[in-house]
Amino acid sequence: MTETVFDAFMATAANAPDNVFLCAPAAAGRAYHPDGFECTYRQTRDAVSALRDVYAAAGYGHGHRVALLLENRPEFFFHYLALNALGVSIVPISPDYRHDEMLYQMEHSEADLAVVIATRVKDLEAVARERDRPLPVVDAERFPSSLPKPAGTPRPGAPGLATETSLLYTSGTTGRPKGCILTNLYYLNAGAWYRDLGGLVRFEYGAERILNPLPLFHMNAQAVTATCAILTGNCFAQPERFSPTRWWKDVANARATVIHYLGVMPPLLLNQPEVPEERAHRVKFGLGAGVEPELHGAFEKRFGFPLVEVWGMTETGRIYSDCHEPRRITTRAFGRPFGGLEARVVDDRDEDVPRGTEGELVVRWGGPEGPRHGFFAGYLKNRDATEDSWRSGWFHTGDVVRQAPDGLLYFVDRKKNIIRRSGENIAAAEVEACLQAHEAVGQVAVLAVRDEVREEEVMACVVPMPGVPPVQALAEELQRWCLGRLAYFKAPGWVLFLDRLPTTGTQKVQKTQIFPRDEDPRQRPAAIDLRDRKKRR
Repeated sequence: MTETVFDAFMATAANAPDNVFLCAPAAAGRAYHPDGFECTYRQTRDAVSALRDVYAAAGYGHGHRVALLLENRPEFFFHYLALNALGVSIVPISPDYRHDEMLYQMEHSEADLAVVIATRVKDLEAVARERDRPLPVVDAERFPSSLPKPAGTPRPGAPGLATETSLLYTSGTTGRPKGCILTNLYYLNAGAWYRDLGGLVRFEYGAERILNPLPLFHMNAQAVTATCAILTGNCFAQPERFSPTRWWKDVANARATVIHYLGVMPPLLLNQPEVPEERAHRVKFGLGAGVEPELHGAFEKRFGFPLVEVWGMTETGRIYSDCHEPRRITTRAFGRPFGGLEARVVDDRDEDVPRGTEGELVVRWGGPEGPRHGFFAGYLKNRDATEDSWRSGWFHTGDVVRQAPDGLLYFVDRKKNIIRRSGENIAAAEVEACLQAHEAVGQVAVLAVRDEVREEEVMACVVPMPGVPPVQALAEELQRWCLGRLAYFKAPGWVLFLDRLPTTGTQKVQKTQIFPRDEDPRQRPAAIDLRDRKKRR
C-alpha cells in the first residue's frame, strides 16, 4: 500500500527502472551540470538509498525536519526522497532569502539540520550562530559519511499518509510567512489530481518529459509536477531558472512534451526574435496561470501549443483547470468545480453571491472524508490562522472571482494584501516592516502596481521624517536598505514620497484611499522608477 511519496517512487523504480526520472537540460554557463544531466529511476533509487542510510545512521527519523537549500538541482530529490523514506520533513529554503528571512524560517521550523550548496554554507552558519537551538549546517557538495545527531529521538511508528512531508512557507497578510504543513496524502493526492485532469491534460506512462522552471521551494514544481511524474513513470526536467533568451533551447535540450509557465513568461517569449527551436518541439500543452487574455491566442498561434490556465494554492493542493474545449482564452477563466473539489463565491458575510457577481472563492472537499481532506494540514504554530482560513467549513482563498451561469470560474483579483511579482507572493506588511525600521521613514504603505512584464511590482509610498528631503537619493537608499534585508524581488521597484497617508481613527493606513480608484500611481510625476536596480545577487 502506498503511504508515502517514497513508496510511490520505489514502486515506479521497480516497474520502470530505466525510465529517466530527472533531467537538467544542457546550458552553457549553468552553475551546475552545464553539459546536462539525466538520471533514471534506478540511478535515483541508488543515490537515495545511500543517503537514506547516512541519515538513518545519524538518528534522523519520523518527526524530524531537515532544511534544504539546493536550488533547482536534481540532487534536491535525492535528499528529499531519502528523508521522506524515514518520515523526515523537508523545509526548502529560497535561494533568494537573506539572513533575517532564513533566521526566521530556521527558528520557526525548528529544523534539526540544514543541507545547503557550498556557496551558501557560510550564510547558514551565520544563521545558526543566532538561533537559540543548535543548527548543524552541512555542505551538500561535500556530503559527509556521518552526520551530526539530531537533538531529539524519532517519533514511534512508521511514516504514513498523515506524516508531514514538507513545511512550505507562504506569504500571508501579516509580516511573516506562514509555514504550511503538507503531508504525504497532500503530495500523493496533488500528483494524482494533476495526472487525472483530462481534456488537453493527458499523460502517457513513461512517455512524457515535463519541463518546469518554477522553484523547488514552491508546491507547483515539487509537490504537484514531480509527484505526477513519479506516478506516471515520467521525466521531471528543470532548468536552473527561466530565461527568455534560452527557453526554447531548454525545451529542445530537455525534449519536453509538457511545459509549465507563469504569466510573466508569455510576454517575454513573444518579445523575443523568432528562432527555429520555437516550432521544432514536441510540446503537447503548457500548464500555468496568469497569461494575459490579449496574449493568450497570439502565443498559441506563434508557438503551436495550448496554454492551459489553472488555479491553485499551496493550501489547497488540488487545482482547477480550463483544460476542456472550448476554452475561454480571451478571458481569465480557470475551469469549473469538479471531482469533489467544491467551490462557492461568497460575500464578506460568507453568503453566496448571484452568478456573475464578484466575490471571494471558497473551496472544500465534498467527499465523506471531510472538507479538509487532501488540503494542507494547518499553519505551523498558528492554530488561529488555520481555523480562520476554514471558517464556516470552507477554505477562504482570498481570491476574488466570479462564476458564470454555466459554472465556469473567472479570476478577478486578490483580496488579500499580497503583491504577486513574477510568480512570487510578497506580503506588503513584511516590506513595510523593513522600511519602517529605517530612520528616515515616518510612515509607509506598500502596495502593488501593475507591471507589463512581471504582472505586479512593489511600490512604496513613503512619508519621510520631518526635515528629511524626499529626493532620488533617499529612494535609492531605501531600496538598498531592503535589498540588504529581504529577497531582491521584495524590494520596492517604485518609490513615491507623499506628505501624508490617509489613516483611520486608530491610525491604520487606508491604502484604498491613497489614490483614486482608476489612477495608475506610476504615472505621477514624482514616482521614482527603481526597477532596473532590482537584480538577483
